[in-house]
Amino acid sequence: MLYSLARPFLFKFEPERAHEMTMSSLKVAYRLGIIQSLYKQHLKPVTCMGITFPNPVGLAAGLDKNGDYIDALSALGFGFIEIGTITPRPQSGNSHPRLFRLPQAQAIINRMGFNNDGVDKLIENVKAAQYQGVLGINIGKNADTPVEQATEDYLICLEKVYPFASYITVNISSPNTKGLRSLQNGHALTELLFTLKQKQLELAQQYGFYVPLVLKVAPDLTNEDIIFIAGELRQFKIDGLIVTNTTLSREGVEGLLHGKEQGGLSGAPVFNKSTQCLTQFSKYLQGEVPLIGVGGILSGEQAALKQAAGANLIQVYSGLIYQGPDLIADCVKSMHKP
Repeated sequence: MLYSLARPFLFKFEPERAHEMTMSSLKVAYRLGIIQSLYKQHLKPVTCMGITFPNPVGLAAGLDKNGDYIDALSALGFGFIEIGTITPRPQSGNSHPRLFRLPQAQAIINRMGFNNDGVDKLIENVKAAQYQGVLGINIGKNADTPVEQATEDYLICLEKVYPFASYITVNISSPNTKGLRSLQNGHALTELLFTLKQKQLELAQQYGFYVPLVLKVAPDLTNEDIIFIAGELRQFKIDGLIVTNTTLSREGVEGLLHGKEQGGLSGAPVFNKSTQCLTQFSKYLQGEVPLIGVGGILSGEQAALKQAAGANLIQVYSGLIYQGPDLIADCVKSMHKP
């Protein structure tokens, strides 16, 4: 209710500025105890990847890239929070403007380019947070790292965040870092998953606990791509798959202001595409790899459809921008216990 009143005001500002204002206000409201009084966590426990989630609805990576707002976001009722994407070194991302609203389609186009303060800063923020819940950390490569050397960046991040994460997501599907999506294919994917799996097992032995490794893929995959990726996930015993990131398709935003902007499209127009991708992965993986469904969820009904398509958990992001935090409880209530 409160967000529906605030949204027209926020939408008068440039999207990135509105995001900064919203997150800063959220942090202040948390410190004053306002969020805690307005929102409660609805319990519907789900065990997935060896982790017990209080409920199956999480925050997708991208909203809190550096872990600056973990405590405030967790108070909205999420079952889990995913922060990042983080890279080994700080980087400013792509030039402005790089974030666009398409309200008529309840959509967003972004070409942020992994703007973040670097992995060491994220770890500082995680250490400072009071949050004791399930925390995913999403890792990527720096823009100036050649794609042939991307594995080194992922290894750096994996090693640094391992002691602080409930699970770690390997993001190879953003369309806004040149060459990144090529890591979803062929030998590049095989090498990446083999190397990261070996490091994960070494770190598990070193620390005495096992942190699941999750892959995040694009919706713009062919059936052959999906079959190949599913096989690699099985082969290397990857612990989970997030389906999907943003799309390069412009279906559903043709003719709209900003509809031709470069970047990844999220929100309502990606729902069908990402859900079809989820259905295909579910078909080929047969329950062997847990699935996290994300993409275009703007209602509890759509969360339930993701679950019906094979998702063990779901995540929201663009839906929050258009529907506000009440979306979280709506999704939890609409999903059945697995």
